[in-house]
Amino acid sequence: MAVDEAILEHIHRGESRATLRLYAWSPPCVSLGYAQPFGDVDLSRLAARGWDAVRRPTGGRAILHTDELTYSVTASAEDPVTVGGVLRSYNRMARALLRALQSLGLPVEIEEHAAPAPEGPINPVCFEVPSSYEITVAGRKLVGSAQARRREGVLQHGSLPLSGDLSRITQTLVFPDEASRAEAAARLLKRAATVESVLGRVVDREAAEKAFAQAFREELGLEFEAAGLSPSEARRAEELAAEKYAHPTWTERV
Repeated sequence: MAVDEAILEHIHRGESRATLRLYAWSPPCVSLGYAQPFGDVDLSRLAARGWDAVRRPTGGRAILHTDELTYSVTASAEDPVTVGGVLRSYNRMARALLRALQSLGLPVEIEEHAAPAPEGPINPVCFEVPSSYEITVAGRKLVGSAQARRREGVLQHGSLPLSGDLSRITQTLVFPDEASRAEAAARLLKRAATVESVLGRVVDREAAEKAFAQAFREELGLEFEAAGLSPSEARRAEELAAEKYAHPTWTERV
């Protein structure tokens, strides 16, 4: 999260270019949406698994980052990819995601309109219900994405679960009782999918990364230049990690 924000700050100052990042998490981590209550996390259960927790600068609800590919796009608000407001740019990037997943053999489609919220208590899990322009397979959410538009520019990131048991996240969140936890896990498995559960085979992260890069290039007319962080970006990311993303004043502020 700190790296994404550091890149965005440098783009705002004209010191970096629009960036597509493709990355993974180690150790596994539960990320909370910008305004999600920190009380949704069961800290003892999280610690027992050796997993981390972080708060994202984007909205939405909790995501477990493991056995997955995370993408992020950072750009100025005037960039051709992100210009035009949240929904227009979200839809534009959804088309690239759609192309990437189709190239992997997934029968995906774009959810044109947000699904109605389920009745009953709010589930703290992000993947239960697709939002507008998210990627689904037979109505089951496959990619969870969120966007933040700030003075510095635009950050959109999302998660593609490649394999594993999606319901694991419910073991690290707070529910009124174990029956509610089990019900949430069952709902999640009905309403969300992994690449492996759809294809019946494992797609490795490297293949998914190549598909994403190629699709963003073709769908959005981009030319990529592979590069690591600049020394200034790396220093700023370290500062943000220590002062913000690893600090309770940010993580536990809601």
